Amino acid sequence: MTEFLQQLLNGLSLGAIYALIALGYTMVYGVLRFINFAHSDVFMLGAFAGYYLAPIVARVFPSGSVAGAVVVLLSAMAICAVIGVTIEYLAYRPLRRRPRLTVLITAIGVSLLIEFTSQHRLVFGPSPRTFPQLLDARTLDIGGVAIGTTQIVVFVLTAVLLAGLTFVVQSTKVGTAMRAVSFNEQAAALMGVNINRIISFTFALGSALAGAGGVLFAMSYTKIEPLMGVQTGLKAFVAAVLGGIGNLPGAALGGIVLGVVETFAGGVQGLSNYRDGIAFAVLILILLFRPAGLLGRAQVEKV
Repeated sequence: MTEFLQQLLNGLSLGAIYALIALGYTMVYGVLRFINFAHSDVFMLGAFAGYYLAPIVARVFPSGSVAGAVVVLLSAMAICAVIGVTIEYLAYRPLRRRPRLTVLITAIGVSLLIEFTSQHRLVFGPSPRTFPQLLDARTLDIGGVAIGTTQIVVFVLTAVLLAGLTFVVQSTKVGTAMRAVSFNEQAAALMGVNINRIISFTFALGSALAGAGGVLFAMSYTKIEPLMGVQTGLKAFVAAVLGGIGNLPGAALGGIVLGVVETFAGGVQGLSNYRDGIAFAVLILILLFRPAGLLGRAQVEKV
């Protein structure tokens, strides 16, 4: 039972990070109906933003302090929000009226551009780097289950960010505009909604969550490199589809479920080498038996 609870805790911690990234995927899809494959690279840029910001912030706040970690996290989120808006303005906005396949191919191109540019020796370089320790590492033993301070931070921040995102989307004027654009862009424009501004805000919000996920992932696993977003981003996309693409609670649930399944698979002898494959097997099963996802609803499209 102790081992089961430990694996469950580790799975929930990993799933919370997947959930943050998946929320960005599902937000953009909910408004624009396309998958922003460059989102996973914004996640990577968030980790590197935290890497370079940590020594600077340490000059002002004591090393390992909560205040310093919060400043690094918020700054990385702000940087990623600007990057997300820039990508939308330069790459996606000119193609908004083009076929979705065109935008999808462009998203893949933007992703590859960021990845290979980041590997250049004048940018980040290809070698992995060790992420600085933002918080003092402590471990609590509760009934034989070890809970680290980083895991607690991941749980708390994910819950706070998810609650904040839900409040913005459901209870604010800009959230109402986002839902209106998602439902009918032309009708929303006729009602005075600034479409460009709402779409830019959506990218900023989703990219900020990816930046937070990047910092939390780096705090948990310490090693970062320019291609770290490829595998993690794909799994977060699987999580978004698993929960129901376009559904915010679904994306969070999908991330948690996928993290738990992957962690338990990694702890079973004979399956540990296939933990990544199991994540994508889950995607295939969902697409076969419940294409709308766990919390999604099947929609009928008129031709």
